[in-house]
Amino acid sequence: MPRQPRYPIAGMPQHVIQRGNNRQTTFFTDGDYRFYLNCLSDAGKRHECHLHAYVLMTNHVHLLITPQQPGAIAKVMQSVGRRYVQYVNHLYQRSGTLWEGRYKASLVDSERYLLTCYRYIELNPVRAGMVSEPAEYCWSSYRVHALGKDDGLVIDHAGYLALGETVRTRCAAYRALFDQAIGKDALHAVRTSLNECRVLGDEQFKDELEVTLKRSVRAGQKGRPRKRKDSSENRV
Repeated sequence: MPRQPRYPIAGMPQHVIQRGNNRQTTFFTDGDYRFYLNCLSDAGKRHECHLHAYVLMTNHVHLLITPQQPGAIAKVMQSVGRRYVQYVNHLYQRSGTLWEGRYKASLVDSERYLLTCYRYIELNPVRAGMVSEPAEYCWSSYRVHALGKDDGLVIDHAGYLALGETVRTRCAAYRALFDQAIGKDALHAVRTSLNECRVLGDEQFKDELEVTLKRSVRAGQKGRPRKRKDSSENRV
């Protein structure tokens, strides 16, 4: 099986998922969730990654991260994975792998899909039938964004900060986003891009990335990137 594509670009958010091996449970007690978040915080500071949104489910995690250095996400996931597996194996007297191979990551067009990814991530417990409202689930970033409760982990993305000038107005605007369900097309786009480790964005965004990376970011395409449109048509 070919290795999943990676996008070693700094300054652009990526939606990351890592599942338990064979979808087995990876978190067993509240202490496990707390230890994982501590590992994530330490690794993020060490490798200069900004965590914008997260949810820890019983057998997988979703993260929205912007690396400040190329390749930093891989270093964060390696560090967290190693520390957390050692912790679980020692605590529960087990051995062997815990996670399902390599993590998956999708590079996100922040202008179009950033807040959709926030919502997708934080609505996971609701879609799974674990809670009826995202605020009821304590192992996600929803309370940070919707209720203004600082958890010491989240670093706000400019796209979230643009929702309002104060914490109160931003939280109110963010809660309002959850009044409507994520559209089917957007939901499909998020899931497909993540499962295939592809770019979540429009065609122009992908064109620009292909020029930057000097390779295709589209599934099933090889060779040189497509020629860019006239600069007057490019986003500013």
